[in-house]
Amino acid sequence: MKKILLLILVILSLSSLVFAQQDMQAQLDQRFQSANEWLNKNNLTITSTPEQAFINDYILVAAEGLPKPNSRSPGQRRLTAERAATVLAYRQLAEFLEGIAVVGDTLVKDAELQYDVVRTAVAGVVKGAQVVYKEYNDKEETALVIVKLGMTGPRSFSSIIYEKIMGDPKIKRDLIKPEPEFKTKPVKLETNYDGLIIDATEQNFRPALINRIFTPQGEVIYDPSKVSQKVLVEQGCGEYTNSIDKAKAALEKRGVKNPLVVKAIGTVSPSDLQVSEEDAVKIFSANQKSGFLAGAKVAFVLQ
Repeated sequence: MKKILLLILVILSLSSLVFAQQDMQAQLDQRFQSANEWLNKNNLTITSTPEQAFINDYILVAAEGLPKPNSRSPGQRRLTAERAATVLAYRQLAEFLEGIAVVGDTLVKDAELQYDVVRTAVAGVVKGAQVVYKEYNDKEETALVIVKLGMTGPRSFSSIIYEKIMGDPKIKRDLIKPEPEFKTKPVKLETNYDGLIIDATEQNFRPALINRIFTPQGEVIYDPSKVSQKVLVEQGCGEYTNSIDKAKAALEKRGVKNPLVVKAIGTVSPSDLQVSEEDAVKIFSANQKSGFLAGAKVAFVLQ
């Protein structure tokens, strides 16, 4: 993060660039009509909340930049404006990443012991982010740059964080408090389930890199930190949608044909859900047959 801020200060001092930043919503204003058309064509939206990032599986930020005041040519004005917008977009992305929850109540920006690790990860991810769109408005002499970063997959935000957490037992232990596992005698279910959908629409629940599921007694049923790193990097700890039907469609991509649907009865933390004892037994029993939790074949339905 320090390197990113230093880069901005250097550019400001050497080039005297003037930055202009707007609060980018799902769509951009009419000065950048081509950018709006590009977003619509690619079915993309500017990311405004962490929840949206998890649902869309990407972070998309946009920033504007003005040219160097004493630019000598139209080309120099365009280039310096684009340079300003690009730096500002990367800074905006880094700031956005600091507010994403890792697990439980632990936000990236609030962690002390893990702060250096997360800060390094954020800096590494910003370097891996891509500029996916540029536009320059000749009339306004304003440049727009859009930067995209995947939430899962190679070189994504999740991949670097998971690598650092799972690769260091001390960090994993300090960040993710070990909880007693839920174990019971399996019951016979009328059908075979190969996935899980948790309806959390009535709870104050937020997505995180590690979302766990607990019983009322505090025993953990689903702990993504025990899922293989390969699965977490490629798919994340679950799907995030705003309806049961969308959750089923999302799980189909993970090979799920008949998911078990249960309703959360509460939260242990903003990122950890709680289910009833009866549903806990169902989840445990269904998983004993299909082993879907090890494959992170889980979907969370948000408000």
